[in-house]
Amino acid sequence: MFCYQCQEAMGNKGCSLAKGVCGKDAATSEMQDLLIHTLKGVAAWANEARAHGLTTTDADNAVMDGLFATITNANFDDAWFSAATTRALHLREKLRNTVNASADASGSSVANALLLSDAATWTGAVQDYAVKAKKVGVLATEQEDVRSLRELVIYGLKGMAAYAHHASVLGQRDDAVFAFMHKALTATLDNSLDAGSLTALVLECGKLGVSAMAVLDKANTSAYGNPEITSVNIGVRSNPGILISGHDLKDLEMLLQQTKGSGVDVYTHGEMLPAHYYPAFKKYDNFAGNYGNAWWKQRDEFEKFGGPILMTTNCIVPPSEAYKARIFTSGVTGFPGVAHIDAKADGTKDFSRIIALAKTCPSPTQIETGTIVGGFAHAQVKALAETVAGAIKAGKIRKFVVMAGCDGRHKERSYYEDFAKALPKDTVILTAGCAKYRYNKLALGDIDGIPRVLDAGQCNDSYSLALTALMLKEAFALKDVNELPIAFNLAWYEQKAVIVLLALLHLGFKNIHVGPTLPAFLSPGVAKVLVENFGLGSIASVEEDMKLLVG
Repeated sequence: MFCYQCQEAMGNKGCSLAKGVCGKDAATSEMQDLLIHTLKGVAAWANEARAHGLTTTDADNAVMDGLFATITNANFDDAWFSAATTRALHLREKLRNTVNASADASGSSVANALLLSDAATWTGAVQDYAVKAKKVGVLATEQEDVRSLRELVIYGLKGMAAYAHHASVLGQRDDAVFAFMHKALTATLDNSLDAGSLTALVLECGKLGVSAMAVLDKANTSAYGNPEITSVNIGVRSNPGILISGHDLKDLEMLLQQTKGSGVDVYTHGEMLPAHYYPAFKKYDNFAGNYGNAWWKQRDEFEKFGGPILMTTNCIVPPSEAYKARIFTSGVTGFPGVAHIDAKADGTKDFSRIIALAKTCPSPTQIETGTIVGGFAHAQVKALAETVAGAIKAGKIRKFVVMAGCDGRHKERSYYEDFAKALPKDTVILTAGCAKYRYNKLALGDIDGIPRVLDAGQCNDSYSLALTALMLKEAFALKDVNELPIAFNLAWYEQKAVIVLLALLHLGFKNIHVGPTLPAFLSPGVAKVLVENFGLGSIASVEEDMKLLVG
């Protein structure tokens, strides 16, 4: 195997042994490489179908779900990838036959698609995936900068696909996002594209990333209302409970509906914490609070919880035997030997197995007490705009520091807690994603009633932070967002953070610092372009970065 898509890439170079740091073994990694490459063939023929005015809904869904499933810590189940690759092979052939049947006499566009998808025209059994995967994996692209740019596009697409999936289950889709996925995947097969062309594609990926996050924001707020300032309990109650983790709000809604009046409480974990900020979920008396912290602590926290766990999306860690029989997966998430809850034809899911199990389990073991406050998405901040602007004009708020992104298990991530503690008391942290667990329980106080940690929500709600910045730009009649008193000190772990970064670059934000390491998939040449054109930087010490970012 060779995989360097996440921040834990071994030695900040890449995982190349029998198992990756995330727990993914070589066989699973190779099957994921094969699926991605097969989806490139699907995308090439979907492009051709679109050019002939044909519908591509099946291809849209296959590409979206396949990309999402290969995000770090989403799916470890070889059987899932084997089935998905087989389906993609059949879909590619169906698309090719449909396009050929409708093509004009010249066939020039079809010939182009054949050329681009030539490497993805395998037929026959998927069982020989290991041999095939080695021919199409990351290292199959020999030129370092081209490889880096291709992978940067693909990882951006994975994050985009995750957000498109969440919006899709809520009935919201943007056809332009799916069209770009097909276009961009196809482009990674085109050996005629040089580094300049691929760089332009990377920036276009950021543009469509903004679109994907906007659609998801609309989907979430249309279904559940605008997030509002909320105090969330982090203790436990005496009833048995179900712990829900991941990112999927639709799964949470169905679980709350099915547990209502059952005597079973529902707790959020990790990136599901922001669900408490939505008005629609507050009507459920059994929505008890948040349990635990970021994804990487789940092995300890899931064992202590004592009841069943529903993992709705990525961020699953290979479970220990202590709770493996109590964990369930849903959506594109999977792990061998773990029970999976499939959606019915109408999209609903039956969680009765989980509820029945919960009733046989003791109440959760308490690991902390108190409350945490969040709900500062763009609509809520807009309502506070006059107060915030007044505090800035009065000199009470000197700077905002965006500390959004992902948390992780490496010891050097203590930097983010130390940085938050060291920030002057006239600064405010804007956050989204699980990076907040490094500082959202610290007693950092407030500024005239404005908490010094403003949590906008999940990682996709980094879009809210961008809208907040753009709102302040208008409020102060500035020409450039980079004139605002805002600094970016982001943490990253997986591919959703990649699309967030590309989206911020598209929106014009510069001098963004990323840590705890720069991505291993950025070649020196590509990193140089990002540094020179956008001021992208990496973290240093707390003291150095405090001087540089805050002054």
